[in-house]
Amino acid sequence: MIGNRRSDILNLIINHYIQTGEPMGSKTLCRLLPYAVSSATIRNEMAALGELGFLQQRHTSGGRIPTNASYRYYVDNLLVPKPLTPFEKQKINQVLSVNASDPERLLADAAKLLSEATGCTSFFSTVKDEYDCVQGADLIPAGEKKAMLVMLTVGGKIKSSVIQMPCRIDDNFRRLFYVLAREFFIGVPVNEINMSLIQSTAPVLRDRLFDMLPVLSSFCSLCKEASEGTLQIYGQNNLLKQEEFGESVFGLLTFLAEKTKLEDMLTQIAKSKIQNALFLGEENPIYELKNTATAVAKFEYYDDQLATLGIIGSLRIDYSSILPRIDYIVKTCSDLLKEGGVIYE
Repeated sequence: MIGNRRSDILNLIINHYIQTGEPMGSKTLCRLLPYAVSSATIRNEMAALGELGFLQQRHTSGGRIPTNASYRYYVDNLLVPKPLTPFEKQKINQVLSVNASDPERLLADAAKLLSEATGCTSFFSTVKDEYDCVQGADLIPAGEKKAMLVMLTVGGKIKSSVIQMPCRIDDNFRRLFYVLAREFFIGVPVNEINMSLIQSTAPVLRDRLFDMLPVLSSFCSLCKEASEGTLQIYGQNNLLKQEEFGESVFGLLTFLAEKTKLEDMLTQIAKSKIQNALFLGEENPIYELKNTATAVAKFEYYDDQLATLGIIGSLRIDYSSILPRIDYIVKTCSDLLKEGGVIYE
């Protein structure tokens, strides 16, 4: 702790900088402090805070702005959260309820809400699970010669595609598909379902092989998609509105577009003992994020499935407003994943 008066001064400077991006001088602090202090005393306190690494000056005669260390002190000791309104909570609950039984779509909805609620870039990721297996499959007629194929994994992934068929999808055709699914696919790891396995169904299909081939090819593609981890990013253009980044924003956008380093970082966090993390400035484990505030939450669901959800923004984000909204969205997602898609008030 740094003492009440220094904490008050630091709190005012950080809040002012978050709102305006401008330094604050001793005269302004004199007017804003709720008690009488001379300008000389404030200048001495600001100098002391500078020596402690909490404040810096852009120009010798200018006011002070926060350092990375001061943001950490602010978040841990000074921040006063702005609670969500009942309307905000209701909106979040409604949006997340729509796809609550599909983990990936639920996380995608949550990431979009985060981007909207925080004005930052948001993301969600799922970690590749080599042991995830096919739990079920369904073939649903969708017109004269169209069908929807739906595949569910033990890890809760739901994948679907619409297929153009060479024949009508009648009850006999569907029964044949279910026989194939039970004999060749159910319980098999999704990363082991490939065209070689598909070819092994030929003796069972006989003269229906070419009719079933579009379905089996699509099923193989869905399994390949389900076998991979996912990283989706939303609201990249929000970073362009955060003036503190300056020209470095283009490097950050390139980093996000390439995805690889971010995906590796999120996989490491998902597999670690970290539950929720807020990396500020130099605390970030990746160089490209050293000028950002990055919040990451980890989820574990369906026993072995791992996922992350979070935001990337400027160090000048409105922490008092943004952090409570992240917490509420993360908690709601966590509850839905644990309860199988039901919100309990």
